Amino acid sequence: MIWRRSVSVAVTGSIATDHLMHFPGRFADQLVADDLKRVSLSFLVDDLVVRRGGAAANIAFALGMLGRDPVLVGAAGEDFADYRSWLERNGVDCGGVHLSEYAHTARFVCTTDQDFNQIASFYAGAMSEARNIELAPIVAARSAELVLISPNDPKAMLRHADECRQLGFQWASDPSQQLARLDGEQVRRVVEGADYLFTNHYEWGLLLQKTGWTEDDVMRRVGTRVTTLGADGAEVVGRDGERVRVAAVPELGKADPTGVGDGFRAGFLAGVESGLSLERSAQLGSLIAVHVLEVTGTQEWTLNLQRCHKRLTNAYGVAAADELVAVLPD
Repeated sequence: MIWRRSVSVAVTGSIATDHLMHFPGRFADQLVADDLKRVSLSFLVDDLVVRRGGAAANIAFALGMLGRDPVLVGAAGEDFADYRSWLERNGVDCGGVHLSEYAHTARFVCTTDQDFNQIASFYAGAMSEARNIELAPIVAARSAELVLISPNDPKAMLRHADECRQLGFQWASDPSQQLARLDGEQVRRVVEGADYLFTNHYEWGLLLQKTGWTEDDVMRRVGTRVTTLGADGAEVVGRDGERVRVAAVPELGKADPTGVGDGFRAGFLAGVESGLSLERSAQLGSLIAVHVLEVTGTQEWTLNLQRCHKRLTNAYGVAAADELVAVLPD
């Protein structure tokens, strides 16, 4: 199978700097069950790393590493110059990035405990200006065949979803972290008509709760549902009702879970766009996800074809490994 570099994916969403810290204990041990209305806690962390991040930037980076032609669509500050250079060196077209004259690039501040639970805050900054971006000129200029709407300024997500429906773009909805911010009506607008819907298991339950929809209601409104299940892999439900369960690629070690879902989404979409089945696409997503899990920072991983083949063989068998490695870039 030949990898088609001419196919472009427009990845909309957040562009951010990640400030990642580690707490050498358990958050749960610090909570007083009878006094949760007045939580006042400070965690002394033993590590801090500052990395490039943001959902859209992470996904675009991974697509670039996989030999695709992603165009990043989002808003950043004037401090984006070095980040832009990094992304462009790794195959990402940053022509869809709006630069704010007033605000810094968004920041994600996250503390992870020894059980890999996380407490995080997100400063939107320049991201709030993403609502001013029009998709049509970017999609036309890059001949993008798919638009991914990942977590972003809520008004930007709504605008992009409306535009995809109105103009008939093929698109994927990934509301994930912004489900906590969107109300039921907004969630329905961000999801309705998507060719692909991505959530993790908890977000899937929250989406159903906020929309008031059943699983059947969702499947009448979207093409394919993809739900990641952490260490248990992923479930994919196709347009025709086909239900596929894919195990996770076993990790060699855990460094930080931040961005693992972004890696999965990139791998899955790269698989679909290269003509792989839903099962194989989810397996490719799992391969990229575990690479992200094993490093600190969402864009610090690399691919080695020989090691990928071995890991895929151990996880899914030789036939799957042969098919998947054939679509990875040399």
